[in-house]
Amino acid sequence: MNRQNLLKLIATLCILTKPLPAEDPTPKAARPNIVWIMAEDISTELSCYGHPAVETPHLDGLARQGVRYTRAFATAPSCTPSRNAMMTGVYQTRTDTQDQRRSIGTLPEGIQPITHLLRKAGYYTALGCGYSAKTDLNFEAAPLFDGDDWSQREAGQPFFAQITLFITHRQPGSGWREVREASESPVAVDEVELPPYFPDHPVCRRDWAEYLDSIEKMDAQVGEILDRLKSEGIEDNTVVVFIGDNGRCHLRGKCWLYDPGIQVPLILRWPGQLAPGMVNHDLVSLIDISATILDLAGASLPAYLDGHPILGPDARKREQIFAARDRIDEVTDRIRCVRTERFKYIRNYNPENGYRECRYVQKHRPMLPVIKKLNARGELTQAQQLFLAETKPKEELYDLKADPHELDNLAKSPAHQQTLNELRTRLDAWIADTQDKGLINEPPVAP
Repeated sequence: MNRQNLLKLIATLCILTKPLPAEDPTPKAARPNIVWIMAEDISTELSCYGHPAVETPHLDGLARQGVRYTRAFATAPSCTPSRNAMMTGVYQTRTDTQDQRRSIGTLPEGIQPITHLLRKAGYYTALGCGYSAKTDLNFEAAPLFDGDDWSQREAGQPFFAQITLFITHRQPGSGWREVREASESPVAVDEVELPPYFPDHPVCRRDWAEYLDSIEKMDAQVGEILDRLKSEGIEDNTVVVFIGDNGRCHLRGKCWLYDPGIQVPLILRWPGQLAPGMVNHDLVSLIDISATILDLAGASLPAYLDGHPILGPDARKREQIFAARDRIDEVTDRIRCVRTERFKYIRNYNPENGYRECRYVQKHRPMLPVIKKLNARGELTQAQQLFLAETKPKEELYDLKADPHELDNLAKSPAHQQTLNELRTRLDAWIADTQDKGLINEPPVAP
């Protein structure tokens, strides 16, 4: 071989062996689209979760096509702190975003919104897509989203879309009445089943039925989104994530750390990747969904994330979830909890508040005046009087297997002291690890 041909061969080999760019090794077309649907203020009152009187055919279908999680929990029982945690993948108590709608300016140094990380991974990020464009965050950042619809992306570019379905949020003044009036088949009031801490009263039944009406309307909106994915021929390459942003908008739900305030539905569908019709009972925190989305997108997972993927080779199971409630409007009530599969421990830093709701909540809970009226007549059960207590215990412990409604506080039970001490220790460790910004000036709670 002469010198000229040898040089040509060397040049050709150099071209063939040139490494791919390290920052984006995966072709964009191979990445799945991700649609993250957040329904406002709902717990697991869906027919696929076995709740009576409500019909949710589109979400039932989504569950049949994917995986339904039965133990998913928000990190806070109200929208702003919960969304702060999801948008960062970090507990709100770590970033000082734990109070409802109290702006902190920018995030702590080094922490980025997940949409910025998705953008770096080559994703187009869209907000709303014809529905609510709610973000409701306590921090300021460079534009979180590239546009308001995934149709604006470049050809072949994968997209992440965050869609809020606002219809399940109580409307000021009217609640869900307008949804019910517009329904062709409103939920039958005599078919609803109330939790035992609500009195069986016509106003309470009507309020619960209207809540279910809003869920049925929301289900129809989910159907519209799924139909769009199908009509555009992209459903097979799109991961659909359906969740609630926090628990249901009822007494002892939203604003509180009982399960109705933090437990939410979670359904994942990924055609060809997730076996259809699966039911998963693992404990999941919504910050795990943030980490999972980043992982699915091929984005680098920052070391500061508090969540972890629930899918794929890096998936991990949780032994417990943590949640926090802090200031909501004019009421400052610091509460922390840790929940395992069977037990929940709640610590109240302001027991003197009792179960006081902020003025806005009091105005928009039709059951509350009914409960007060029935209490004055001596017509409430012990469970139905819980809302009216003027103080809370400093500590609460519930056996969720025996007492799913969290009515029998075992904190002083001699038979449960080992469990109480163990969960105290877990909660203390979490508070210390996150350098809980809501408790900086709070003294430790003595056993």
